[in-house]
Amino acid sequence: ALLPYVPRVPPTALPGKLTATTFALERPCCVFDRHTNASDAVWLVVAFASASATFRNPPSRADVPLYEQLPTAHSYMTLETAAATYTCSAPSPAVLRVGGDTACGGQGSRDPCNGPLPSPGPYRVKFLVMGCHGPKAETRWSDPILLRRAASPSTIDPAPARRGSDVVVIASILASLGAVLAAVVLGAVGVEVWRSLCHRDLGTGAFAHRSYRTHHIPPALPQPLPPGCGCSPPGLGCFAPRPPGLCPAQ
Repeated sequence: ALLPYVPRVPPTALPGKLTATTFALERPCCVFDRHTNASDAVWLVVAFASASATFRNPPSRADVPLYEQLPTAHSYMTLETAAATYTCSAPSPAVLRVGGDTACGGQGSRDPCNGPLPSPGPYRVKFLVMGCHGPKAETRWSDPILLRRAASPSTIDPAPARRGSDVVVIASILASLGAVLAAVVLGAVGVEVWRSLCHRDLGTGAFAHRSYRTHHIPPALPQPLPPGCGCSPPGLGCFAPRPPGLCPAQ
């Protein structure tokens, strides 16, 4: 049976909706109820858009094209899920992640794998119901899904992506200039303070050396008393001569 459902990428904003190796799909809900039973499985067919028209549904599970055959067969099948997962009452996630299993590939396993997609595509997908005796129902092919192109390692900007790289560079330059300017200002202030202290110390030291080393005044020696002042104590001098009769007896 050909079902009218068309798979699509969610139209709303979603983190990682499209990356270089994965994409998200809306989960088909209540689409397969009338065409499945408990033993059936629902697969997702992933094919290059140019190869979707030539894809042929496998007659049995043993003929399911594997993930490792994508480079040569240009198609594979993945996300094998019990049909009951897509019923109306099933509490399932709102989206399906295609290409999210990074452990796929290179292990020689024959099990279906949901590995990363090897190129931007574009791809087309459809859901296929497989029973014990082969395919039972399928949806229509999706519109082409183009992934984001991976950047070359040589073009990766090491600056954080949360802020613009130009803003980060300018902020770094301004911070460096501010640090240099602050260091220059502090250095100039320190030099001026040091010079002021040196000049102050130099003035007092020089004055002390000149005062006490080059202008030393020796202590005054006792002078002889003039005649008529024999009563003055030695060293006090004589201010006016007195008559000899006024001097006290010694």
